[in-house]
Amino acid sequence: MYPTLALAMTLALFSGEAQARSPEAAEQLGTTLTPLGGQLEGNAAGTIPPWQGGLTMAPAGYERSGQHHVDPFASDEPLFTIDASNLEEYRGQLTPGQQALFAAYPGTFRMPVFVSRRSASAPESVYEHTRVNAQSAQLREGGNGFIGAYGGIPFPLPRNGVEAVWNHITRYRGTYLTRRSAEVAVQRNGGYVPIVTEQQALFRYYDPRVSAAGLDNRLFYYLTQTRSPARLAGGAILVHETLDQYHEPRQAWAYNSGQRRVRRAPSLAYDTPIAAADGLRTADDTDMYNGSPDRYEWKLLGKQEIYIPYNNYRLGNPQITYKQLLTPSHLNPEYTRYELHRVWVVEGTLKKDARHVYSKRRLYLDEDSWQAAVVDQYDGRGDLWRVSMAYLKNYYELPTVWSALDVYHDLQARRYHVQNLDNEEVATVDFSQPLPDAGDFTPAALRRQGTR
Repeated sequence: MYPTLALAMTLALFSGEAQARSPEAAEQLGTTLTPLGGQLEGNAAGTIPPWQGGLTMAPAGYERSGQHHVDPFASDEPLFTIDASNLEEYRGQLTPGQQALFAAYPGTFRMPVFVSRRSASAPESVYEHTRVNAQSAQLREGGNGFIGAYGGIPFPLPRNGVEAVWNHITRYRGTYLTRRSAEVAVQRNGGYVPIVTEQQALFRYYDPRVSAAGLDNRLFYYLTQTRSPARLAGGAILVHETLDQYHEPRQAWAYNSGQRRVRRAPSLAYDTPIAAADGLRTADDTDMYNGSPDRYEWKLLGKQEIYIPYNNYRLGNPQITYKQLLTPSHLNPEYTRYELHRVWVVEGTLKKDARHVYSKRRLYLDEDSWQAAVVDQYDGRGDLWRVSMAYLKNYYELPTVWSALDVYHDLQARRYHVQNLDNEEVATVDFSQPLPDAGDFTPAALRRQGTR
């Protein structure tokens, strides 16, 4: 299937390259295409509906940002369930990583499939900036950064793989958020110890107080403090993520509570193992993929219809405990939801002169939001090693599509890691707090936060 898709996509890209930065091309957004560059129409089989604006209003019972989300589709029932017994019927609409999960856990892994709801939406300001970016955004230094874009998707009409990757990295997730959540590494026997952190993120790229000229090469500021368990409590990390990572790589600092010192953390990038994930996640696995794309050659392979996690509101239900949700080997399928959606398929192959534990990564990007829904990762021998899945939902208070939970499966270790659990917290992510200043994200501020 991929050779045909790749050829068709290559022809389309080259035939449209001359006009991809023209006003005429940008006029497709919101007319013949969705405002972020997806296909407006559904598929021929009728199993993917047309996009009609997505979810833009909160359902009854939802009152404020920070409240656990009310499921707007709570009455939906599964259309069918994919399991080991009928896998062959649906194999063509699953990624290799998803297929490997069925092979690894044939008795327990399954995918409840629901009616496809193209709930993705974004504020009108994001759509407006995306239309401008479609004419002005330019890659820098072989794709390791870009200029000429702000406040929206930079390349809604992508001409190559690295532009599509930047669309995922810069997708809209609000302007400022605070949250308290847990991450867990689930062992083979189902055991786990939650690591609870408090996080703040200021997405400078979407800050209405600045413009493209005033970004100071900053994509976002991120600050996290560990609250439990006791052996880790007090530690903190600060990240300044840059747009042009060739001239100014990511800057990071760590606060050690035992030493009460702040140190630079230059290695917090690429394939550095994350301690809180028990080695099951690399630094650039976080958020499905992040950081500089410079170590890979990226190819845009085209689009495919895939069953991906979508509208997963049940996973954040405060009435569901971590014990119920976190079963051995994978999430409890009873609480998951999959839908058929079109995705952009982007493949990264490690450059010959670069080093990384993954020799190849394949990203499956939701066409309506540019969020990576599934990522398959291959080891140095070329064997499938890990598969990551983002269980998406619409944060309708903004609105935007983002992950409810990020889950990282290690097929060789037969363990998995989960980020952003908050069912047992009193609140979920809050986008409503006043915007802080960039000065609140400095090494001095990190020291103050760590000593709280």
